[in-house]
Amino acid sequence: MAQQIPTLEAAPGQEGAAAPKKKGKLRLIIIAAAGVLVLGGGAAAYFTLAGGHKDPKAVAAQKAKEAEKLPALYVALDPPFVVNFEAEQMVRFLQVTVQVMSRDPGIVELVKSNDPVVRNDLLLLLGNQSYTTISSREGKEKLREQALEAVRKVVTNAGGKAEKVEAVYFTSFVMQ
Repeated sequence: MAQQIPTLEAAPGQEGAAAPKKKGKLRLIIIAAAGVLVLGGGAAAYFTLAGGHKDPKAVAAQKAKEAEKLPALYVALDPPFVVNFEAEQMVRFLQVTVQVMSRDPGIVELVKSNDPVVRNDLLLLLGNQSYTTISSREGKEKLREQALEAVRKVVTNAGGKAEKVEAVYFTSFVMQ
């Protein structure tokens, strides 16, 4: 059983008889307010850092938007590729200058460090073309897409993410 402690009321001339009771309540209010602030701050930090419960499509859209903000980085595959192939009983030559584009510096370094493999695969691809196919714009565009897939395959085999290689560009394309 709990005992009740009688409260003292200040009589005229007795100041401060009720002061201990007010200090206890004030301390309790301060502790409660601090607790609410700590819990609220923790919840806000969690939702800010963890992202709360977001729609996967919204997260993917946000990541794509962030990727658009990064500047494009280009890797020039030097020297230009030179291959020969037969076309109607004649030997033809193709010289192509290629650049790979990504927005991820890690992928750029991965392409550079795997330059021999990238060059090998692109040389095989370019040397396998027919003159009539690559003389048209559509043929060149199809070849560019195949070159992109070849570079992405090298990046994947090296442990990178293929989708981070955004494009392959032919900056020079000379046929003789």
